[in-house]
Amino acid sequence: MITLRQVTLRRGTKVVLDSASVTLNPGEKVGLVGRNGAGKSTLFALLAGRLQADAGDFEMPPRWRLGEVAQQMPETDDPATQFVLQGDTRLMEAQAELAAAEAADDGEAMAHAHVALEEAGAFDARARAQTLLLGLGFTREQLDAPVNSFSGGWRMRLQLARALMCPADLMLLDEPTNHLDLDALVWLEGWLQRYAGTLLVISHDREFLDAITGVTLHLDDAKLTRYGGNYTAFEEMRAERLSQQAAAYTKQQERIAHLQRFIDRFKAKATKAKQAQSRVKALDRMERLAPVLTASDFSFEFREPPNLPNPMLALRDVDVGYKAPDAPPKVIVHGISRTVLAGQRIGILGANGQGKSTFVKTIAREQPPLAGTVTEGKGLAIGYFAQQEMDLLHADDTPLQHMVRLARTVGPEAREQELRDFLGQFRFTGDMVNQAVGTLSGGEKARLVLASLVWQRPNLLLLDEPTNHLDLNTREALSMALNEFEGTVMLVSHDRALLREVCDEFWLVADGVLKPFDGDLDDYQRWLLERSREAARALSAKASPARAPSPAPATTPSPAAIAAPSPAPSPAPKAAGSGRDDRKAAAQARARLAELTRPLRNELSQIDKRLEKLGAEKADVESQLASPGLAGEQFAELGRRLAHVQAEVAMLEERWLELQTQLEDLTAQGAGG
Repeated sequence: MITLRQVTLRRGTKVVLDSASVTLNPGEKVGLVGRNGAGKSTLFALLAGRLQADAGDFEMPPRWRLGEVAQQMPETDDPATQFVLQGDTRLMEAQAELAAAEAADDGEAMAHAHVALEEAGAFDARARAQTLLLGLGFTREQLDAPVNSFSGGWRMRLQLARALMCPADLMLLDEPTNHLDLDALVWLEGWLQRYAGTLLVISHDREFLDAITGVTLHLDDAKLTRYGGNYTAFEEMRAERLSQQAAAYTKQQERIAHLQRFIDRFKAKATKAKQAQSRVKALDRMERLAPVLTASDFSFEFREPPNLPNPMLALRDVDVGYKAPDAPPKVIVHGISRTVLAGQRIGILGANGQGKSTFVKTIAREQPPLAGTVTEGKGLAIGYFAQQEMDLLHADDTPLQHMVRLARTVGPEAREQELRDFLGQFRFTGDMVNQAVGTLSGGEKARLVLASLVWQRPNLLLLDEPTNHLDLNTREALSMALNEFEGTVMLVSHDRALLREVCDEFWLVADGVLKPFDGDLDDYQRWLLERSREAARALSAKASPARAPSPAPATTPSPAAIAAPSPAPSPAPKAAGSGRDDRKAAAQARARLAELTRPLRNELSQIDKRLEKLGAEKADVESQLASPGLAGEQFAELGRRLAHVQAEVAMLEERWLELQTQLEDLTAQGAGG
């Protein structure tokens, strides 16, 4: 387990932890939450051994392997799969051991190294690495592309895949969802739910935290508090705790005031001097409670647009994509015919690379349509938050200089003091307005971009992943501001809480077309799962040669063979002369029980048959993976097929146990009746 006892941790002059004590048990999945700048990443550095505690004791099992996402951008020409494979530290150690043994011509050492390679899963390591890459959104064509050929966001996905490849006892993930689309995020959730080690994750995505964590650590004002439960449970428990603390503080203040009034009234009277002195001592002995101080809530609102054209936009047979010099245009989404009305709240769904951002850029006038017409309503004013918007801020500017330039070039014009007051609404107070933008945190830069949008008074907001660097409080503020905004919102985001709270309809970009999606986010996640299964089935059919299925191994019985339902106990023999009515009633009871349990038994039978087929398929895939001479693409396809088989087996076995319990309960009730 991980134990912190009275740990004090400083970063420079700032106290990050002050006498913190907490215990984390093996296998727990923990969400670490707190406002931006509270010190969450610094605590991770302590757990990873990069920092030492200034006071107190920190203990962690010395043999634990640590997995974490490296924050620096990788610079290498290694193929993507090879780069991810290097994250498997156990495999790398075994390969190094074998190389050293071969160099020394040590036969015994070579034998040990080969055993270590087998234990590290060397035979299917490449397939496992490529399964991670495919799950995180890479295409089969990208699996062996050089790392340096990918953009920054995709390189961070490679770092994430490399961390997941590590056979870690402790996994530290700092904002792992920032560079993921919703498809990859859903996949990552499933992977982390199955992860067997201890997990600590920093995230500002509340639905992600709710899905994977069962413990929440709250870092606030250098204090570390453990809550049992996911993020939603933490919010409820913390609200209750703050309410109790506030009530206790108020009660104590009333008690102090009462004692002080007695002292002030009677300290000069000889007959009451002794009682007054005892009250003074009581006040001195009292352990004073601190008032409940929480981080001030951040809120803002979009200004009322000058006008609301309706419709805002009309798109007719529009193709969007890219047109490079000396090359034919590349159409990504074609034939878009949609109308955007005043007041609509549209969430745009789709995997990375399908064209969501390209579509939004075209509407935002950042690039022209390749075909068709885009008709804008009179007075259309677009506010555009692009994924790379923060990169376009001038590092040497200050927030005040940025706003002065914006007011002059875009409008409306304003005096410097008015701009200072406006920036104060976005937490740029005092000297912060003169701080270089390049020294601001990601969250502060995002707030500056939001301030720029608000200043321009748009009537159409185009937001492309606006929450990547926002903490939970700021995300809540953005959600409230968007709900009160009178104009139209078009939102691309992997933050499901924001999508649920803001959007009332969804458009889906997939397979080169844009169309309305008839359903909510839960329907979309089910659609993604079914689409993934179909792709897996297609890959399996392509990868598997035509052959008769081999029988399931005799050593892998189905759940039914392990724990078949016991028949209802036979009734004890009745005394001679028992009436015909008793036998008839017993027969009717058995018939009712059989009728009641028939659906359960039928489903159990179907599951048993499916598990037998999956057992045969699993054995077939494993035998193919073990055969020499497989190409990398075949490895990847077989690895994906094996992963889907294992996932379906786990799901069916869980359902089998649930049905078995229901059947046994009903059988016991029938026997008792």
